[in-house]
Amino acid sequence: MQSKSKVRRRYIAGKYGQLHLRVSGQPSQKPAIICLHMAPKSGRSFQHLMPFLASDRLVVAPDYPGYGESDCPPEEPHVRVEDYAEAVGEVMTQLNLEAVNLIGYHTGSMVAVEVARHHPSRVKKLINISAPIFTQSELDHFHQYFAPIALDEEGARFRIMWERIMKYRGPGMTLEHCAVSMAENMRGGESYEWGHRAAFNYSQAYASHLAGISQPVLVMNPKDDLYEQTKRVDPFLNKGTRVDFLDWGTGFLDAFSQPVAEEMLRFFDKD
Repeated sequence: MQSKSKVRRRYIAGKYGQLHLRVSGQPSQKPAIICLHMAPKSGRSFQHLMPFLASDRLVVAPDYPGYGESDCPPEEPHVRVEDYAEAVGEVMTQLNLEAVNLIGYHTGSMVAVEVARHHPSRVKKLINISAPIFTQSELDHFHQYFAPIALDEEGARFRIMWERIMKYRGPGMTLEHCAVSMAENMRGGESYEWGHRAAFNYSQAYASHLAGISQPVLVMNPKDDLYEQTKRVDPFLNKGTRVDFLDWGTGFLDAFSQPVAEEMLRFFDKD
């Protein structure tokens, strides 16, 4: 597989203002691929992967409202996974995408399922990179662990962010990749943890909605911080399968872009 398509930028109008998109490839008879990022990142997470996916189709990676270069939703009411999914629907409508495949990563897995629920005729297949199946005790812990960290003169927020990136750093994730991840965290400003809050509030709905969708699903389970939780997904897969990738972890989309793209396209192009 050759990397042929450059990644371009554009904006569209959304419910909360402008939505920023990364776009690679060109429309074709194959369904477009929409890539949905984790929180608190942006479509930048797919920057190196997109050209390998886009040799014969269109690939789009939006920034959710409040992340990357997209305008921020209001503080109240709290933004929800359903709102992020609505923004993806706006992308599909404004780009005239009648058939799409979805790739969701962590929070993006939830967004992908919500989009599939509301657009069953347009969404053909889904890939979930990790399946956030949490116990109540885990949710209680994560709500506390990912609570916003106040700014102070000692830079505690940034030190803790960097320590967490180092803790979960996967094989092949260079220090440059880590620095980009850190920068993406900071681009969310004071709303940087809104996406985690939205994901934790959607957690119970995710499992039931995943079980209820009719589209084929591939759950890719890299050895990252949701590896054990993702192993719980099997009972909720209607037309799907889980595959564990023990040699891949956090940062694998950058570190192993071409083999990851090949794995994804095998699933999407399989009859």
